[in-house]
Amino acid sequence: MDDPFEGGIQSAALAFRGYNVTNLGRSRELLMHPAYGAIVREELNRSSEICAAAIGRPVDLVSDVETNRETSLTTFPDDTAMIVGMELAQLRLLKEFFGTDIQNVQLTMGYSVGELASLVVGGVYELDQLLSVPLSLCDDCASLAHDVTMGVVFTRDVVLDFEKLKHLCMVISCEGEGLIGPSAQLAPNAALVLGQGKTITRFNQLKKNFFEGRVVVHKNSHHWPPMHTPLVWEKSIANRAGMKVYHIKGGHVAPHPQILSCVTGRADYSESNSRDVLVRWTDHPQMLWDVIYATLASGVKTIVHVGPEPNIIPSTFERLSTNVTQQMGSNYLKAISSGVVSGLNRFAWLRNILPAKSALLRAPHIRHVILEDWLLEHTPE
Repeated sequence: MDDPFEGGIQSAALAFRGYNVTNLGRSRELLMHPAYGAIVREELNRSSEICAAAIGRPVDLVSDVETNRETSLTTFPDDTAMIVGMELAQLRLLKEFFGTDIQNVQLTMGYSVGELASLVVGGVYELDQLLSVPLSLCDDCASLAHDVTMGVVFTRDVVLDFEKLKHLCMVISCEGEGLIGPSAQLAPNAALVLGQGKTITRFNQLKKNFFEGRVVVHKNSHHWPPMHTPLVWEKSIANRAGMKVYHIKGGHVAPHPQILSCVTGRADYSESNSRDVLVRWTDHPQMLWDVIYATLASGVKTIVHVGPEPNIIPSTFERLSTNVTQQMGSNYLKAISSGVVSGLNRFAWLRNILPAKSALLRAPHIRHVILEDWLLEHTPE
């Protein structure tokens, strides 16, 4: 039978998705599948119970998936629980029907709430203990989203200085018209910022005073819970999350497989520091680019994307792969074999970081598997 970890599970990574404006993916197909349905239902019911206990109202994720209930700010906790529940359900299906021991993968990573799934899979915390922390604060976080806009900031001709980006956000916040902060560094030339009121517009006005070259800011049309930014300080969400993390059980073992943390950008979790990392998870930007590069440098050959309709991690790898291939052109294979990087003209930001970041050249050669698609394309024995 085909293997999602073609080439060996020891050279593979698991990537867990985070929250987005759509979160169901192919979950309904998995739930209605004659072989898979019972396990999916069991995991969704487990997440429903955890969520209901955390937020104090009934939650029925099975019904939500059956009816293809759409995402909204009012269902932020439900969607968060559903994402993690489906991530764990997909891995159970892989193990129980195909005999795959995912503990043997080389590493895991997770964007936003996906990192919490990594910690559960890595045996650091039990699901009911860890997931209850963000779920209990989701409603407050969503309540901050009514005037929060996302800005996608990127450039093609220079590397986007993330420290200057943070400085500009601080300058705008200090003007007193609303808070703005970076939410993620997606690539050396791309970042996400979240801002209240007209702060994204103000960012666009002031950017030329802080950055060299042409910097573009695109506004996203949706409102976003301002996770991973200082905006959550308004309701003391970061401090409350920290207190809750220090009261839950577990956290005294190093994860296995190891986790590349988007909080730090490195494989920093040990048997004693998971709480120290988690208290920064709420209000610190996601250092996705550092995780992407560390994954490439690790020698991983396959990345299995876990969760419903994985988005930001596979799309980031895809853009990087396309940029590298187009940039190298006919010199690409020669550069790979000789170690000489030449002809870097098309994407100046990429030219500026090669060959110092030579592991980027591996991007087009990484195999990507969307787990929900793979499961639905294969019939259990």
